[in-house]
This record gives sequence, C-alpha cells and structure tokens, in this order.
Amino acid sequence: MLPSSETYEDSVSRKALSPMRAAHAGTNAMAFDFLDLKAQFATIREEVMAAITKVMESQLFILGEEVRLLEEETQTVLGAKHAVTCASGSDALALSLMAAGIGPGDEVITTPFTFFATAGAIARVGAKPVFVDIDAETFNIDPAALESAVTSNTRAILPVHLFGLPAELDAILRFAKMRGIVVIEDAAQAIGARYRERSVGTIGDFGCFSFFPSKNLGGAGDGGLITTEDPALAERLRLLRVHGSRKKYYHELLGTNSRLDALQAAILRVKLRHLEEWTRERRLRANRYRELFEQSGVLQFVRLPKEPGSDFGHVYNQFSIRSEKRDELRDFVKRLGIPTEVYYPAPLHLQGAFAYLGYAAGQFPQAEQASREALALPVYPELKEWQQEAVVSAIADFYLRRN
Repeated sequence: MLPSSETYEDSVSRKALSPMRAAHAGTNAMAFDFLDLKAQFATIREEVMAAITKVMESQLFILGEEVRLLEEETQTVLGAKHAVTCASGSDALALSLMAAGIGPGDEVITTPFTFFATAGAIARVGAKPVFVDIDAETFNIDPAALESAVTSNTRAILPVHLFGLPAELDAILRFAKMRGIVVIEDAAQAIGARYRERSVGTIGDFGCFSFFPSKNLGGAGDGGLITTEDPALAERLRLLRVHGSRKKYYHELLGTNSRLDALQAAILRVKLRHLEEWTRERRLRANRYRELFEQSGVLQFVRLPKEPGSDFGHVYNQFSIRSEKRDELRDFVKRLGIPTEVYYPAPLHLQGAFAYLGYAAGQFPQAEQASREALALPVYPELKEWQQEAVVSAIADFYLRRN
C-alpha cells in the first residue's frame, strides 16, 4: 500500500535506487541527460583548451596544418589510404556521390531507416534514392533485397552502419562488383567499428563520417570526413570541397564550399587520441545493459540490439532496444526522469520530402515496424552504473506493472 501522498511513479523511483545510490535520492533524483557532453569535456578540458588557444594565436582558421594533421592521424587510426575532411557528414555523402560522377538520371539504392541526410544527399546531387527494406535483427540494409531494386540506372549502393553496427558488407560488395556499381559507406555513426577486422569506411569505394557533437568522435559543431583507397578520387574530393579549385580563382570542377575549420580539426585531434578508450567504455556499458536486462525478467517484452558475431565490431553510438509498446514505455520512464530518444519515428519513404518517389505505407514493413518500436537508451563512456540500473529498473517496472 502506497502512502497517500506517494504516486506510483514516486514509489518506482524510490525502489529503483539501491542503497549505493542513496545520495541521489529525492525529487527527480534519477534525472540525467541522454548524452552528457559536459562530462566528457571535463576529462579533456586542458587538452582541448590548449589546442583551441594554439589555433586562436595562429589566426589561421580555414583548412591548414591542423586539418592536414587530423586527416593524417585519422588515416592511421582507420587504416585508410586517404582521408579528406569536409564541413559535415551530410556533405561527406554528397561529395562522395559527386566524386563518383553520380547525378541526374542515376539511381542509388539505400535504406529508408536512417537519418534524412543519407537519402537527402542522393537527391541533392540530382539522383534518385531507391529504398530497400532492412534486416529485422540489425536495423541495417538487407542485402537480399538489393536484387529487386537494381535497374539499368543503378549507379551506387549506400549502406548505413546504423547505430554503430557494421552492415553486411561482403554480400553488398559482391552484388556491387558483379554489376560494376559503386559502394559508398555511410559510417556517420560508426567510426571505429570493424567488419572482419577492417575499419568500416575503408572497405567500399568511399566511407563517410560525421563529427556532429553527438557522434562517438564529435566536434564542437559540424564536421565530416571521407575515406577512400583511390588517390585519384581523393584528389577529386579535395577539389570538390573548395569550389573545384586547385589554384586560387581557377576552377576545374563545379564544386562547393565544404571545408573543415582549423578549430574543429584541433579539437577533433585531441578527441581522436581518446577514441579507442571511449569505444571500449561504450561496449562495456552495452554489455552491462545486457546483464541488467538478463536479470530484469522482461526480455520477453523487449529486444536488445543485435551483434551478429565476432566479424561485426559494434561501437554503440546508440543502444536501441525494440518494444511493441515503445511510446507508452517512453512516456512512463520519462516521468521517472529517465531520458530516451527515438531514432527514427518515420522512415524516409514516408517523409513528405520524398513523396515524389511514389512509395506507400506497407512497402517496407521491417523499416516501418522499426520506426514504431526502436527506443535508444543512454550509452556513453561517462554513463554511471547507477544510471544504467535506473534505466533498466524503470523499464522493468513498466512491464511488470502490466503483467
């Protein structure tokens, strides 16, 4: 029996906190951020401020030495032959398509369950996005669906390593090679992820990365990077990002302005030194979630992220569970101060911006179901054990209260 002044949510909040977390007890005691970038900054503050000061004292802000060094250091970390920075992850995709010569009249196959920029970049260069459904277990593009989507106009496949899990690249690359089409990896959420011992982004013709602040390697604003093994493509990318110019005021190609700022490069160089450790900490927290859910008694109600095997090195930019009662669950845990996010509430084939493609509800059932069920839980290197316990306790209370 609850005290007359205590709500059910108050009771759950109180019971979810173990004695080890007693110091956190009180109103909204469990409230914390979905992603705490301030906690990360606190661990590297001196390094970052020194790097910023160095750039400010130089007053050299566009491309330059800091950008060159970031590209070289990222090449080493990823095992890539060439790395070219740009202004954003969205631009990385568009520039790769441009470098591959893809434009009006061409088709690019991709997934409808991803961030808008994936297909937006295809449309942005004048090509047509062609969607295929995802694998129900991994959220990634289903290689078995490619055959039905290919036409004589297909020029590329754009798989996404969603949430940090590598897509099934062997099957995709075999399919592409047989048809002479390009593979552009969208690795925006997957820097450091490995597929069969190789870094994602270094396996296809291009690899596209984002340095948006919420990414595993995030800057203090927008930023992006493209990797390729082909020196000619790397040179073309370097021209395209500066209006197609090799010599000032002379333009060989129709490019764009997509340069990475030196300040961003300096910050990212500091963070790059910590990426391996941060990846390890993310994986530890993902494993901790699995342990907690095993103990919770609610695995019949939620599905945890799939990690298919040792060939797939997940880096957990997101830890997305699946629940048939996703929206009810999210509302419930929110009242307890538990943060979650929905990636993504509407698949791209049902977005207004792509209505001209003529897709209808029901065409990609797995993507549509994922958009109704996927719920991302907090997962970042600084996430505390008691916070993870609170997350799982709240989810367990939601289901056990109803069953």
